Amino acid sequence: MLEGISWVVQNIGLAFVNFFGAVLQPGLWLDWSDKQALARFIYYGGSVELFFVVFTAFLILTIIGLLRSGFMWGMVRGLEGFANGLGRFVAWFGLIMVLQQIIIIFLQRIFRVATIEFGPFSPFGFPLIPGPSFLRDLSWWSEELKLYNAMIVCLCVTYTFVQGGHVRVDLLYANVSFRTKKVIDMLGSLLFMMPGAVLTWLFAWYFMWRGLITPKVSASDKLQALMAKSKIIKWNVETIAFSPNGFDAYFLFKLLMVAFCGLVFLQAWAFLWRSILEFREGPGAEGRFVDRDTPGDSTSELQTH
Repeated sequence: MLEGISWVVQNIGLAFVNFFGAVLQPGLWLDWSDKQALARFIYYGGSVELFFVVFTAFLILTIIGLLRSGFMWGMVRGLEGFANGLGRFVAWFGLIMVLQQIIIIFLQRIFRVATIEFGPFSPFGFPLIPGPSFLRDLSWWSEELKLYNAMIVCLCVTYTFVQGGHVRVDLLYANVSFRTKKVIDMLGSLLFMMPGAVLTWLFAWYFMWRGLITPKVSASDKLQALMAKSKIIKWNVETIAFSPNGFDAYFLFKLLMVAFCGLVFLQAWAFLWRSILEFREGPGAEGRFVDRDTPGDSTSELQTH
């Protein structure tokens, strides 16, 4: 028990050394022309060192927020504002997905084309005059629609959470007092959201890199092993499609998995901090500063007007 506590305290202390070392020497892990820098980036992206840097930052921000409520409210508003802004932007890809599907069907059924071309002189998928463009087989564009759907799922997840659109099972939650609800929310953030995001990140991080470089890397690789592998590391981005001439950039889905984990982890911070503030300030603080969308043309609006 004491050894475990000592290990945690030691790593929290080393987090400051690791953080400032990374900030003051960015070339050691961001200069990807150096294969050793790339190996360091891959290792530290899923390392204990990164975990304790993030964990220490979380502890410091939480302690400051407990002492200064205005600071904590500012962090909550900032993270929820980021989630809303990103979600509202990415949600437009749903419209792009629909329009692209219409173009695919129209060009396929009416003009019987085998390829679709987009560019400044071919705005509707068919070249009006010769010019630079992006040309791909029809099956490529059809499969690429999955990417829009994945973007909406992965990048709008925290937006949906802030908007209260996630699925809840309120068998217990709905029948307890206000402060008990806040305690449940705090425990949910600490025991489910954060650990779940961390575990998924560890899987997604190495899953992504196994599709980008060779030789393959794994979570069990130590820094020394990766540094030794760095001599033979080379880019090998997966371009395998599930069908002939199909969408060949499936590594983007793996990148979205990593982004999903990061967004959920940050939203867990915001949710925990909001729950603490609402617990301390009482029912009057519930939903404070929440920026939620209001659906238009509701029944009440139609009756009013």
